[in-house]
Amino acid sequence: MQAASRESYAAAAERLDAYARGAEPAALAAVADGLLAVAGLLREQPRLRRALSDPARPGADRAGLLTGLVQGKIDADAVELAGALAGGRWSAPSELLEAAERLGVEALLAGADRAGDLGEVEDELFRFGQVVAADADLSNTLSDPIAPVAQRAELTRALLEGKAKPTTVRLVEVALAGFGGRSVSGALTRLVELAADRRDRQVAYVTVAAPLAEDEEHRLGSRLTELYGREVSVKQTVDPEILGGMSVQIGADLYDGTVLRRLIETRNALAKR
Repeated sequence: MQAASRESYAAAAERLDAYARGAEPAALAAVADGLLAVAGLLREQPRLRRALSDPARPGADRAGLLTGLVQGKIDADAVELAGALAGGRWSAPSELLEAAERLGVEALLAGADRAGDLGEVEDELFRFGQVVAADADLSNTLSDPIAPVAQRAELTRALLEGKAKPTTVRLVEVALAGFGGRSVSGALTRLVELAADRRDRQVAYVTVAAPLAEDEEHRLGSRLTELYGREVSVKQTVDPEILGGMSVQIGADLYDGTVLRRLIETRNALAKR
């Protein structure tokens, strides 16, 4: 987002956080559903997106236009938050859509936090992402742009029913709809990171040839926390093809200490002789 859009989103997010401090998880889920419904409307109606982000139109008029459309159709608190978004300044219509999606996701995460489930939701999203990545048929099915989102969501509900928190299932549905214009796998990754961020943590993606023991994972997390000055949530992926060692990615930082990398470097060095 550009500066004006970031400021508008931050103002709406502050209002959500203030509301979330005293709200029950069920109320936050209703707000989230309302905001995500608004995002769906904006996705389907490009002319509405343009009208709601038109800088020549007063913010109060834009807020009134959107709230008039959704009043009585979504949760009342969601209507208020949607109006706050529409009344802001937006650098591009797409950034208003992005903000509505993000605010809906943050409401879901806030509800999980209030219920004490946020850490589990973060882990479940990551594990589901691994399952999808490891199964080409499932990945292709969930990413199929021709299949309706509702049909793909029904499949994921069947897969996750009774195995994951309701918030996790709802967030997977958001990923299927292309959260932030991302692929399903990219959206799941972003949702994991947003969940970690709400817990004031960074995510470390660790690839190993064999699973780390619990104490090894704990030591690694503690060391990374010392290095980055912030709690780090370690997410393991097992890939025997790296042969040994590990790679660790945190944001843009990649530390690759795998045997495979060293073998490739040695082979390349020998090829240059």
